[in-house]
Amino acid sequence: MIDISESVMQFLLAFTVVAPLLGAAAALLPAPPGLKGKSPEQAVLRHGVTVTGAVLIAVIVLALGFDHDQPSKMQATTDISWIPALDVRIHLGTDGISLPLLVLTALLTFLCALYSYFKPPAGPAPKAFVALLLVLESGTLATFAVLDLILFFLAFETVLIPMYFLIARWGGEGRARAAWRFVLYTLLGSVVMLLGLLLTGLEAGTFDMVALATDNGRSLTTSVQVIAVLAIGIGLAVKTPMWPLHSWLPDAHTAAPTVGSVLLAGVLLKMGTYGFVRILLPAAPDGFRTFAPYLAAFAVVGIIYGSLACLALAKRGANGDLKRLIAYSSVGHMGFVLLGIATMTPTGVNGALFANIAHGLITGLLFFLVGGLKERTGSTALDTLAEETGAALYGKAPRLGGLLAFGAVASLGLPGLAGFWGEMLALFGAFEPAEGLSRPAFLTFMAAGAFGTLLTAAYLLVVVRRVCMGAAPDEAPELTDVRGYEFAAWTPLVVLTVVAGLWPKALLGLTDPAVQQLLAGGTR
Repeated sequence: MIDISESVMQFLLAFTVVAPLLGAAAALLPAPPGLKGKSPEQAVLRHGVTVTGAVLIAVIVLALGFDHDQPSKMQATTDISWIPALDVRIHLGTDGISLPLLVLTALLTFLCALYSYFKPPAGPAPKAFVALLLVLESGTLATFAVLDLILFFLAFETVLIPMYFLIARWGGEGRARAAWRFVLYTLLGSVVMLLGLLLTGLEAGTFDMVALATDNGRSLTTSVQVIAVLAIGIGLAVKTPMWPLHSWLPDAHTAAPTVGSVLLAGVLLKMGTYGFVRILLPAAPDGFRTFAPYLAAFAVVGIIYGSLACLALAKRGANGDLKRLIAYSSVGHMGFVLLGIATMTPTGVNGALFANIAHGLITGLLFFLVGGLKERTGSTALDTLAEETGAALYGKAPRLGGLLAFGAVASLGLPGLAGFWGEMLALFGAFEPAEGLSRPAFLTFMAAGAFGTLLTAAYLLVVVRRVCMGAAPDEAPELTDVRGYEFAAWTPLVVLTVVAGLWPKALLGLTDPAVQQLLAGGTR
């Protein structure tokens, strides 16, 4: 920790939210003559790297200045009246729960901008691409930084339009249909969520998330809490995505460009689970306890369903798509996050928050790798990669093959890597759920989730065997191994996956005090 004044911390947090919006507006302006470089297109892509890099530096300084001795305390807070008639305030702040998500968002967006600079997206209008990428970053960072229900909803919705256009304009085959499904599903969920947020704020007399957490549901009757949890939970579950509200996800991932898939899996899915922890758990604990067993049941079905879908796609002759397989794997991995939250215990919720970060790092890396594979082979179809083009990555591109195998074993939860701790803690939480929840039911959920980890290992090892191993046909084309810019974009994700796996205290030390206080009813 470095000693930084509270005013500087406030500025840094506000800067991380506002700077991408200003950068998006600047991206649409003509490039100054001295900054054009080889072309205006290169200049605007470099602008994207500069802005996201500045935001990343600001977030890192914010993290360094964060008081790690008091991670449960809201820090870098700004509280300004915005709509007095409704008592809606521009209220920003960060604690041990939101800080890791801010860092993850800033890092992944910067790596996506860096990757796009060297490998520009196929399609016209790089200015629009960079502007949309920056608006997406601003909306995501704001979701994790705001402490007002109405602002949370606005930030939550901000990401829809840029992601829609990133898929619809720069995506692959089936992009129009995938983009429309993404928007329709999330908009319908958001309409219901808005009603729940308004009900909660109006009944409690405040939209302030800190005040709601401190009140711990005492201002809301049990029936109001039940309705609020159902309404808000549906909107959050769509974004998570929870089975059976997940069906927009595979199409969106399959059609999205590489950076779109990375950001969708790496940070957008986390907005839903973050809402469960930040809003529903502390503000409506009685209502959440009513639905917790059902949430856990849906989570476990998602774990098993996602794994079985991946096994079906991985089979020879199934014509499975590697991007689609990783998308279905996200349904399973986010199931563990939801299971941890549903236990309503510090162990389970800490596991869910850890799994959130681990999934962002590992799945972001996997989508980067699959994007690199598609660029080299022209396909993400598993049968094509395994048989026709003869990927055999260990022999033809050993570094690329090694990274893909690393991502796979990290995703299946190998001890010593980031994917292990979150899933293990979520299962531990289910072993001893919170008071008032049925232990036999949660023991059943724990056993089913543990079985899901075996299925996860099965399909990921099948993928590694088919894509990385074997002898390539004589007529198979040569493959370029990892390039310099790919190494620069992917290495941070590999390093952080190892660091989080070997030193889980770095993350759990931030989240645990904040979770303990949140579940006890209150945040300062």
